[in-house]
Amino acid sequence: MSPISAAASSQPAGALPPSLDKRLEEGRRLRASLPRRALRDLAHAERDPLGIIDEQNATRLPDLVPLRTERMSQSPFAFYRGTAAIMAADLAHEARSGVLVPSCGDAHVSNFGFYASPQRTLVFDLNDFDEAAWAPWEWDLKRLLTSVVVAGQSTDRATDVVESAVLGAVRSYAFALRRSTRTSPQERFYTRFDAEAGTGEMHPRSRRILDQAIRQAKKRTGERAARKLTAPDEHGRPRFVEHPPTMVRVAPEIARLQRELVLRYLETAPADINLLMRHYTVTDAIRRVVGVGSVGTRCALSLFEDGDGHTLILQSKEAGRSVLEEYGGVAQPTELVELISARGEGGRVVAMQRILQAVSDPFLGSLRHHDDEVGRLELYVRQFHDMKGGIDIDTLPDEPFVTYARACAVTLARAHAQAPTAATISGYVGRGRALGSALLDWAYAYAERSRRDYDAFVARR
Repeated sequence: MSPISAAASSQPAGALPPSLDKRLEEGRRLRASLPRRALRDLAHAERDPLGIIDEQNATRLPDLVPLRTERMSQSPFAFYRGTAAIMAADLAHEARSGVLVPSCGDAHVSNFGFYASPQRTLVFDLNDFDEAAWAPWEWDLKRLLTSVVVAGQSTDRATDVVESAVLGAVRSYAFALRRSTRTSPQERFYTRFDAEAGTGEMHPRSRRILDQAIRQAKKRTGERAARKLTAPDEHGRPRFVEHPPTMVRVAPEIARLQRELVLRYLETAPADINLLMRHYTVTDAIRRVVGVGSVGTRCALSLFEDGDGHTLILQSKEAGRSVLEEYGGVAQPTELVELISARGEGGRVVAMQRILQAVSDPFLGSLRHHDDEVGRLELYVRQFHDMKGGIDIDTLPDEPFVTYARACAVTLARAHAQAPTAATISGYVGRGRALGSALLDWAYAYAERSRRDYDAFVARR
């Protein structure tokens, strides 16, 4: 089956795109070549999961590889979080729809959360795009559903609770996608999920948990982060405090390079951000460790100050090839290939984040650098801790756990609905019952495979 991608939606000059009804029918016809029940089967191909981890470790800062191993060893869910590459390699052997969408590439339940919009309201959306690229729509959904199973099993939830969460997530994805395709592309583009909207309709326990998470997120501002991560120097100026191995000062020449790179980013930042940043000057930089699977990539924090004691922190982070392309083997649309050629992998992360999120950090940007000292660097830049928060899956009671899985699925559907192929997907998916039954079996089978990989990983330490 030839892929249906963004390029496939292009029409001869003057010709209108297919109508909604035609695209829905196209999706229903896909069921003949790939019945939804066929998505139940887990492919069994030759695989080397630990070899993939070793390949990734070879590209990381050597002194941080043990920390990456430690974090991935903490639980089956922590391991799953760090193995998007392994899953992409496995998905490459699966039966696939061939319908491509802009994809997160790592849409597990902990990669959804809260952050501040430019209008200073709190929104709920996807929040990690290191692996984002184009891929078959079901790959993101499979990663999300398997994460529900792995997280549910890691917290000893009853099987009926986990199954309810998975099936509810698939039906919610189907409903949200169907509803989105009934609106105009412009309406879909503007749709966003304000964190506090609709809380009154929730079960009281779910509402209490959400309210608490919102309160915590609102406290996590950049200025609060600056107060926590810095201390006054001998002149009373704030400086980052070392906390090895997660916060470490680097050699002076590397620190100078960090500052230079951030200033180079500002030269290419949007005009409004460039003007805003003229109020500040960069005064300090430090290496920062983030995440689980990302541990070992080059990441730094840069501290900015104005003349009145106000601070701002920007984070620069290394971007590599998307696992969807590198391990999943998905050929990317020409537009994205050209963008990567011009702006690097950091440019890919920024572009895909802006596509997949309803609203994005206005400070997002990217840059490239190459010298004999550090080699080739492709980075993206964003604000640090701008009301960023999330839901602690481990402590959720069962009913809010099910609700949260559905919320993630609706959010994923909103992201996928930006693609011209959305109605085709909706036609294929239908109301989600047949698909849910198939993907429930697949998610459980893949969770078992991931658990075996985890056991082998821990045994090798």
